Amino acid sequence: MLVLGSMALAACQTMVPKTAPPPTPSQQPDKPVTKPDDGKITGVLPTDETRHRIALLLPLSGKDAAVGKSIANATTLALMDTKASNIRITSYDTALGAQAAAQRAIADGNRLILGPLLGDDVVAIAAAANAARVPIISYSNDVGIAGNNVFVMGYVPAQSIDRVVRHARSQGITRFAALVPAGTYGQRASSAMLASVKAAGGTVVSMQSYGAGNAAITAALKKMQGDTAYEAILIADSGAAAIRIVPLIRANGGTDARILGTELWNTERALPSSAAMRGAWFASVSDGLYRQYAAKYRAQFGTDPFRLSTLGYDSVLLTTRIARDWKPGTPFPMDRLRDPGGFIGLDGAFRFGRNGVAERLLEVQQVGAGVLTIASPAPKTFAD
Repeated sequence: MLVLGSMALAACQTMVPKTAPPPTPSQQPDKPVTKPDDGKITGVLPTDETRHRIALLLPLSGKDAAVGKSIANATTLALMDTKASNIRITSYDTALGAQAAAQRAIADGNRLILGPLLGDDVVAIAAAANAARVPIISYSNDVGIAGNNVFVMGYVPAQSIDRVVRHARSQGITRFAALVPAGTYGQRASSAMLASVKAAGGTVVSMQSYGAGNAAITAALKKMQGDTAYEAILIADSGAAAIRIVPLIRANGGTDARILGTELWNTERALPSSAAMRGAWFASVSDGLYRQYAAKYRAQFGTDPFRLSTLGYDSVLLTTRIARDWKPGTPFPMDRLRDPGGFIGLDGAFRFGRNGVAERLLEVQQVGAGVLTIASPAPKTFAD
């Protein structure tokens, strides 16, 4: 059984109640405080040395500001829900320069960095943070940046591909194909697909990459027609792209193939309304608690959250759990991040492996007529 932090588990049960009313004013922390030459402080401005100093590095201006602010709001909501008065989170804008933001955060005495969102920003700050013994829990999904006190909390495509492939094998599918977009994501998806199918005892009979536009996709599919017939085909792209691609698959040799997808599909609201997508499988974190969280977020902030914002919420749950046994003013106890039993949050159970990448218990969802159903629930425990 999972050895889950009792506070995190309790928080998951009580922080997002089914009725999800916004906290009363007496439950809410003071409004964020802005200090000269400092970031924006989420929560109560500390008056003593009993609070842990945590830095939140996110793009709060520029093209990614909407996502960054949504994650920042989620951390505020988590602090409110946990009533974590022993934690001070200060926001620093990475859009103004990630390295400068990290240097300010370290100079201000922060002992843990939550974020950044982008892998390149993590690379820019990793050396300075490591030298100061300040670990980074990044919201990126780039596994290449993990290690040397950098932990990756984002949704990793290789995990969702492995989960959906293993589900397909359990249903008797043995011959797989894959369509992957050109670029880094496609390359990583290709490697993950080959490894997962091999480990599951199947065969990849065809794999094609494609550029932009339907003509490039059609050309890739025509190359597949000469290969051994495939029973399932992975589309390693967004849900919106999959909706566009599936009719081309049906018209170019994949008439009866099962459609498989990745965690990217979880954010596509039009998926259930697409008749072409019915029967498709994709693996992702569970949405069970997310719906309750989204309702509470809307009530508090007057807008819908980005799906990625739960990473911010869960990182605060993780921090509050560890903070119970962490003395303020001392280095963050990094060994606690590698608890083999893991942690639990809005996105379900997760744990950091030896490589610093978050391993998640994923479910497989099936696209139906206007709905998404659970084809295979998330496992109850982590495999050894």
